Amino acid sequence: MSQHPRDPYRTPQTAPPARSLPRRDMRDTTPGPFTPPGTALTSQRPQQSLELAQRYELLNRLGVPPVANEDFDELARDMATQAGFLYGFVNLFLEEQTFVGLHQPPADSGFVIVGRTMSRDHGWCPEVMARRKALPLHDVHASPRFSGNAVVDAVGIRSYFGAPLIHDSGTVLGTVCVIDPQKRPLAEARRLRNIVINASAQVMDHIVRAPVR
Repeated sequence: MSQHPRDPYRTPQTAPPARSLPRRDMRDTTPGPFTPPGTALTSQRPQQSLELAQRYELLNRLGVPPVANEDFDELARDMATQAGFLYGFVNLFLEEQTFVGLHQPPADSGFVIVGRTMSRDHGWCPEVMARRKALPLHDVHASPRFSGNAVVDAVGIRSYFGAPLIHDSGTVLGTVCVIDPQKRPLAEARRLRNIVINASAQVMDHIVRAPVR
């Protein structure tokens, strides 16, 4: 993981900043069949409800519970480490963005500590879901379209690289992404984009081929 010795975000604090992204923590549970909550499906637009039902059906068929998991945490850590970013996520796009894989700085680092969920319309992953391809943002403030974002204000994020998790059936399950308080040189964008694309392939291979523990 890269270090930021002169980064103001790196100043140690006696307690971690308030959690800005989550609304609840998630814990590992025993894998097994699950069904989507009916209220969540009926409260969305028909197309969104259909896509959400398809994701749940596919996850259920593959035997992948939408909960925090150490295998996905490891994949998120490896992706963030390769990129030199502070945060890494394996994100299933359900009623909320659900981080089944999460890597972040230690609680006493002075950086914002996030939880396991975030609203569906926050961050840049909704854009990745819609475009169904990688989104490289070496500096989120370089484009007015992406600079105005709740995550930018809450966590102080300057760079984002994400890629979709697409099953062979065509169903988009979610995303993988890395975020960091420092912007990156444009010259690094291709390398960082390739890291998240490769990570998305690894996550999908794990989902399809390996049992989740």
